Amino acid sequence: MKRGVPGLRWWIAGLIFLATLINFLNRLIIAVLGPVITRELQLSASQFASLTTWFLAAYTLSQLLSGRLYDRIGTKRGFTVSIVVWSLASMAHAAARSLLAVNCCRFVLGLGEAGNWPGAAKVIAEWFPVRQRAFGMAIFNSGTSIGSVVAAPLIIQLQYSVGWHATFLVMGGLGFAWLALWQRFYETPERHPLVTREELALIQQDREPSQGAPVSWRELLSYPQAWAILLARFFADPVWWLYITWLPLYLYNVRHFSLGKIAAFAWLPFVAADAGSLAGGWASGHLISRGWSVDKSRKTVIVAGMFCMCAGFFAPAAKSATVALALIAVVLFGFQSWINNVQTLPSDYFPENALGSVTGMGGMGAGVGAMLLIQGTGFVVDRFHSYTPVLVLAGLLPVIATVVIFRLGGPIRRLSFERR
Repeated sequence: MKRGVPGLRWWIAGLIFLATLINFLNRLIIAVLGPVITRELQLSASQFASLTTWFLAAYTLSQLLSGRLYDRIGTKRGFTVSIVVWSLASMAHAAARSLLAVNCCRFVLGLGEAGNWPGAAKVIAEWFPVRQRAFGMAIFNSGTSIGSVVAAPLIIQLQYSVGWHATFLVMGGLGFAWLALWQRFYETPERHPLVTREELALIQQDREPSQGAPVSWRELLSYPQAWAILLARFFADPVWWLYITWLPLYLYNVRHFSLGKIAAFAWLPFVAADAGSLAGGWASGHLISRGWSVDKSRKTVIVAGMFCMCAGFFAPAAKSATVALALIAVVLFGFQSWINNVQTLPSDYFPENALGSVTGMGGMGAGVGAMLLIQGTGFVVDRFHSYTPVLVLAGLLPVIATVVIFRLGGPIRRLSFERR
């Protein structure tokens, strides 16, 4: 008989962290090498924005469909489908020589990469008790921040060594390496040969019995809590997308950074983002362990994250690049703290057979909002040669998102979920 591995759920969270890290490295090649790609392909700001818009169009659709897919075929097979699609799409960029070709690759990349989020949320809900879910989410979500930290120096070094086309081949290949680990080591808790009886009992202690087949989208949208998640992410997620898409070009065009200086400094705000991810996940779990309700704990951290995100309102007026980067760092710290708790809301409100679908709805809202802001940024920069209006707007959006959660979501607790 095999001996169990104590704390196996933390290893599972680490595996999802690696997937998220690889996901973001592949996604950020375009943003990091924006100065090179826009020059080589002779792109305007609006055309550069279209690279992210096409990605987001597919990403938004796939968030919705991927959530449904994961609810139907499970997390192990769902992640396999997602990572094969995004890895092949990333590698296909190496053959692209025109705006149309790159946009086609971005579209397919978005189809694959979107599955990471409903899939990861479902894995965390499967493997973690309620009080630890926000921290479990923080661990995997920190892959977005760590990916953003290492992306600039790693991708720029690859660009200097092998060029931007071959950079996509290297990054795409990482996904297949991860897939080998996934196939070898992942199972659900009930089926995993290395989970201990004590850990399985901990995971299952506050879990409700499965309620059967996935719930229809129409039925889920009859709950205001589903709308709260969808709309909150529609308003707040564009803030994150704004900075991961435009920060290198903003530093290059407005703060006059060279490509080398971007590699040296553009990662700093994402260190703060990683700290925010872990701090936000830890804080709500800590408050719950001290006797606070899930409702009060989550909302306290959400409000704190909102105030941090509002710091972006002041970034355009900063006299120095150092101060501007510091303010952006506060924004990203706040966003990751905020999003880690918002991403636990589907599992706080809904049963597991609806979790992937509700998470996918939130991702769809995030994608639509991000497309509007990203493409709008390209229009504003082309027409007014300024990022100021967009940065000011991004400082206000988190307030709207948080008000939506409070007004539509109501108390954060498991719904009395009856099939209608």
